[in-house]
Amino acid sequence: MTARFDSFVVFAEMRTGSNFLEANLNAFAGISCHGEAFNPHFIGYPKTTHILDVDQEMRDADPSVLLAAIKADPSAMGGFRYFHDHDPRVLDLVMDDPKCAKIILTRNPVESYVSWKIAQETGQWKLTDVKARKAAQAMFDAEEFEAHLGALQAFQLLLMNRLQTSGQTAFYVAYEDLQSVEVMNGIATYLGVPEMLEELDKNLKKQNPSPLSEKVGNYAEMEAALARLDRFDLTRTPNFEPRRGANVPSYVTGVKAPLLFMPVAGAPYQEVRRWLSGLDGEKQNQLGQKMTQKELRQWKSQSEGHRSFTVLRHPVLRAHDVFCHRILNAGQGSFLQLRRTLVRRYKLPLPEEGQIDLAAHRAAFMAFLTFLKGNLAGQTAVRVDQAWCTQAQAIQGFGDFTMPDLILREETLAQDLAALAAAVGYHDAPQVEPASLHGPYALEDIYDDEIEALAADVYQRDYMMFGFGRWR
Repeated sequence: MTARFDSFVVFAEMRTGSNFLEANLNAFAGISCHGEAFNPHFIGYPKTTHILDVDQEMRDADPSVLLAAIKADPSAMGGFRYFHDHDPRVLDLVMDDPKCAKIILTRNPVESYVSWKIAQETGQWKLTDVKARKAAQAMFDAEEFEAHLGALQAFQLLLMNRLQTSGQTAFYVAYEDLQSVEVMNGIATYLGVPEMLEELDKNLKKQNPSPLSEKVGNYAEMEAALARLDRFDLTRTPNFEPRRGANVPSYVTGVKAPLLFMPVAGAPYQEVRRWLSGLDGEKQNQLGQKMTQKELRQWKSQSEGHRSFTVLRHPVLRAHDVFCHRILNAGQGSFLQLRRTLVRRYKLPLPEEGQIDLAAHRAAFMAFLTFLKGNLAGQTAVRVDQAWCTQAQAIQGFGDFTMPDLILREETLAQDLAALAAAVGYHDAPQVEPASLHGPYALEDIYDDEIEALAADVYQRDYMMFGFGRWR
């Protein structure tokens, strides 16, 4: 009789108990779980160099090579853990393969977020001996948690939809189920492995067993922030997470002005917020922000004649600003882990620290654009971040909830915002400030035909959809 499955994937996230699950799966002689096999920053585990004779360079060039090696391993049924930000090319390969068993591990998102914050604070990601435990309290950040929740929710919805449309089922495991040897044996049965465990592997210990009230330094603030979530806006997924089709918490409404600003990451933001609050002579903290979909619907109902708008930035300027802020910068706001991966795996010519000269800055930006070309085409192991996705894709995402009335351009923003303000009764609107860009060098310091041609190739969808021409 043909086996139902020939491999498996554990869909999980950081701090959901996936290390404990993997340790117990590997306690079965007939099962071999190869860690985070498709983590873009390492292969399997931080200090390993290869899996089944496939190294990271081979995997990044073609992830199907490693998938095939895991399937072909005669010693045990092979599998791996996959998080939402792992190599996106792998997702289609496993979701389209009914012979690859799907195990979905979930945890209360507040618990996983607090655990992640504590691990960041202590630097301790696993615990094998309670005597070595490091204690710390997490500080809850509502905006950061909102992003955490949105990422988990979007991935859970994607998995659910792909399983439904392909007629597949998954084995769901909650974090609390991991202490049950019966559940662990049930996973083995699901995979078609006949052996049973008598007891669980106890080497890994729960790191933070105390209640949330003791683990969170600003617990009252966390309670207030979580109370804003509409508990009736639940999804059909096994997780207790509200549906977040559009990034509504990032939208900003006027203090009194019936205007809704829907920002695109990497385009003008703070300058528009200051202008919007200045219409009513108020500070930015008086603006409507971090709203739920329910709250935004109420605002729309109560704001007669409201207008919504977004602002586009020229793709080459947007890419350069993101490069300076997120990659070149090694301080606050930097994507430090990605920076290291780009230097190590994608040969981005950046120094470990210190300033670089103009020629080196230009070379590094060109290398970043080259990386973006592959990344946006789905040819890298790194997920497409909202900071550099196409603006066409960002605006398409708005449509999951509402579309902007107006799509404005940065180069004509002063007159466009003045006209928009006048349309809603503000005839003496303040001038919007010019954008404050990041980086040691301005784009005009390095811009030439070669950079323009490469940017137009990388962002050809934005150039075509929005009619962008040469930047200067």
